[in-house]
Amino acid sequence: MIKGLISKYRQFYKFLLSGGIAAFANFGSRFFYSEFVNFGLAVVLAYLTGMLVAFILFRLFVFKKSIQPIKKSILYFIMVNIIALIQVYIISIGLADYIFPYIKFNFYPEAVAHAIGISVPTFVSFIGHKRFSFREENA
Repeated sequence: MIKGLISKYRQFYKFLLSGGIAAFANFGSRFFYSEFVNFGLAVVLAYLTGMLVAFILFRLFVFKKSIQPIKKSILYFIMVNIIALIQVYIISIGLADYIFPYIKFNFYPEAVAHAIGISVPTFVSFIGHKRFSFREENA
């Protein structure tokens, strides 16, 4: 049974692993960007860094059977990620600037807010990339 589930969801597991690496690049680069710009802009720049890593990993390892031309993949990838970026930004800023101060949460509030923000769009992004960015012939 477990082997069957792994086989059935193999692509999603690869997506989670690749997305996790991209999220790590996103999260880690935000600390670098925060040395030079405000938190909100650092979140956006870090997101773009993670997007680049994600596109490469998804194209090479997750959606290998994609029939989508590269230019179209890039266009759809950007569109799906704009939606995700809006979610990440609203959640990260909302938590760091409003919710955490209100509840007096002060344990690395920006880092925690950003980590939570990054994780939110996972399932929607997978569906968007599978159906649009890296569409396969039978999808």
